[in-house]
Amino acid sequence: MLAAGDSLGLLITGRFLQGLSAAVVWTVGLALLSDTMKKDDIGQAMGYIAAATSLGSLLGPLLGGIVYAQAGYYPVFAMGFGLIGLDIILRFLMIEKSVARQWLPGETTTSTAESNSVAAQDQSETVLEPVMDKTVELSDPALPSAPVESEKPSSAPKLLRRLPPVVTLLRIPRLLAALFGCFVTSNSLGSFDSVLPLYVQRTFNWNSTGAGLIFICLVVPALCGPIIGWFSDRYGSRALTTTGLLGSVPCWVLLRFITYNSIGQKVLLCALLALLGLFMTMVMAPLMAEIDHVLTVEEKRNPGSLGKRGAAAQGYGLFNLAYAIGSLVGPLWAGFVIEKAGWGTMGWSLALLSGVAAVITFMWTGRRIMLKGGERRTGEDVAV
Repeated sequence: MLAAGDSLGLLITGRFLQGLSAAVVWTVGLALLSDTMKKDDIGQAMGYIAAATSLGSLLGPLLGGIVYAQAGYYPVFAMGFGLIGLDIILRFLMIEKSVARQWLPGETTTSTAESNSVAAQDQSETVLEPVMDKTVELSDPALPSAPVESEKPSSAPKLLRRLPPVVTLLRIPRLLAALFGCFVTSNSLGSFDSVLPLYVQRTFNWNSTGAGLIFICLVVPALCGPIIGWFSDRYGSRALTTTGLLGSVPCWVLLRFITYNSIGQKVLLCALLALLGLFMTMVMAPLMAEIDHVLTVEEKRNPGSLGKRGAAAQGYGLFNLAYAIGSLVGPLWAGFVIEKAGWGTMGWSLALLSGVAAVITFMWTGRRIMLKGGERRTGEDVAV
């Protein structure tokens, strides 16, 4: 539809269907990764995902500009068709963990034992609850408030189980902070996608090839995603995300000095873009792992509140929603501000947004969840 469309309605419909399919692939893919990887290595795995996401988002304008300038309109879509075909083949070759577990006797035995122990625990709880209530009533029948107080702790988990998992997740400040950080990062990338090619064309008199090649400065730092994810697994995500957001503030402000055509200005722009790309990578990979940690902690604190099979897909669905909102708001934000107030104002407005996000992530982003050697207390991180 996008390749052959010749009307605005057809192009809008094609973009809508493209976004809908991308949302499904994003959500299911991240949930599958969360279910497959060990929790101690989830940050590094998300680093690979963040690197691939940044490469795809930023290489798109680069390759699109080069191919369009050299070969024309339709070869640009031919690249997309080839990537879709390769993706379909790889998905047919993929073996999910639930299927692979059938061929691993040890895994089947372990899962069966765990389910039996959970069932026995639930059965013991249901047997003990009425005994405790009767004890309270018989021990002090003159106090009518005693049975009421004994019902409060047991009624709260039941109420949480009745809520949809999405509502339960949206009540966790730690998750909301991670989603806001993801929104800010995607908003920044979307801002560059819309205004950077036009600005360098107008300022440096570059053609579409040069406007696409400038994105290399943002792409190269994204390759550090796995390394940053490894640091997040070992030392926590709070320091990385806060440093990344705070470090991007002066870079956004310094973009206002790119105003005329010279070698020095081009070098300064490339350096600032490279630093911004590095700082964005420091934010995205740890926050994607943070979402998985939040889901793990919530399930441990309130078993069953996220459903029988957990809420990994819904958690990363919220991540996809935050990322999509940022991708939508970013181009509109940057285009509107540049049109009304100029390039420099766009820079400091995005710097202000990054500074606010840095404060929020510093306050609410937790350290790495220690699944080995004891569980970290998280009562302050989850809103009850």
